[in-house]
Amino acid sequence: MSQVSTRDTSHQDLDRLASLAEDTIRRARAAGATQADVSASIDIGLNVNVRLGEVETVEHTRDRGFALTVYFGQRKGSASTADLNPDSIQATIDQACAIARFTEEDPAAGLADADRMATSFPDLDLWHPWDLDVDSAIALGCEIEDAGRALAGITNSDGSSVNAGQSLSVYANSHGFVGRERGTRHSLSVALIAGDDDGMQRDYWYDSVRDARSFMDPAEIGRKAAERTLARMGARRLGTRQSPVLFAPEVARSLIGHLLGAVSGGSLYRRSSFLLDHVGKQILPSWMRIDEKPLIPRGLGSSVFDAEGVTAMDAPLIVDGVLSRYILGSYSARKLGLSSTGNAGGVHNLLVKTGDDDFAGMLKKLGTGLLVTEVMGQGVSIITGDYSRGASGFWVENGQIAYPVEEITIAANLRDMYANLVAIGADVDHRSHILTGSWLIENMTIAGE
Repeated sequence: MSQVSTRDTSHQDLDRLASLAEDTIRRARAAGATQADVSASIDIGLNVNVRLGEVETVEHTRDRGFALTVYFGQRKGSASTADLNPDSIQATIDQACAIARFTEEDPAAGLADADRMATSFPDLDLWHPWDLDVDSAIALGCEIEDAGRALAGITNSDGSSVNAGQSLSVYANSHGFVGRERGTRHSLSVALIAGDDDGMQRDYWYDSVRDARSFMDPAEIGRKAAERTLARMGARRLGTRQSPVLFAPEVARSLIGHLLGAVSGGSLYRRSSFLLDHVGKQILPSWMRIDEKPLIPRGLGSSVFDAEGVTAMDAPLIVDGVLSRYILGSYSARKLGLSSTGNAGGVHNLLVKTGDDDFAGMLKKLGTGLLVTEVMGQGVSIITGDYSRGASGFWVENGQIAYPVEEITIAANLRDMYANLVAIGADVDHRSHILTGSWLIENMTIAGE
């Protein structure tokens, strides 16, 4: 299924981007900028979509990006281009400088502090090109879809997708920092449909990896999608009630996403977070721990430095249920009178402490209640913590799945959900930079019929 590419020009491409970035910074400084930085990238990919055994789309991509930010004192200007020829780069410099000359001064503006720049660049094993031709991608897409369609009860398909991607990026600034990164990310997915006289259901499955040799069996992706789809047949609505709720791992990630939104600098300095001034306070059970680990080999969120060149370091986020720190880049840190946590551009790998129970054990812990496998809608307020989302999944009785449910709403406040977390399963989903198992919440409102 996979081979290591023999046509790897990534180092040469990175050298060209770095040289162009450094030259652009020199020219911006010559034009009067006191500070400047450049983010440059090249993204290369092949994406093939197959439906019902026929090719729907074949897309080759080679996208380039080049963004310049300049500072005239504490006045900032930014401009970008996808064209790397000299005239376009000069126009980008001129535009950024013109903008900076006419903007208001911002006391928090400027590059990250020079002494925070990364100086060591270990190899995190993120580069695994997949030498995939179109015919092989089509055959793989058909294999995944055929495996799912082979299960009795599957009546249609929304198609399978095969994606091979490479990303090259350079960040450079006028501190003299030049950071190069290269990474690959590949994915396989399929969505299937089952229907009868009582209705129709759709579900999917996917896998996402750095190295194509790490994919789960492609046929198993198809079978998993089919099993998930068939399990939803005969879904019912529930009457309104209070109930414990178990979030499947791929859905539980979103609960951490809301936590990150509430402790990120932008929400905090705008004073629009329900966790304002909560560093050092307990917000989760005392057994709960979350650690950021940026340097995991092949990690989907691994990086040596953040989007400003600041060294990425291992650091706890939650210890004994207590919020240890915020998530800050240099701008938000200055607005708050704090220091950057190396999170400009977001968090890196987050490892959530789990319990010993696998998924079956978590169902037993749930006892009788709701298993959520999908959430819909945007009904979450980071300002107040109010949580209300459409959901579907399964009603569980005595630790066993009883029947599928749909068209319900689950509601609570995130503050209460975090405080009333009962357990986290060992069924960790590894397809993300947020590594967590399922979450069991003690009680939520379920609104249905």
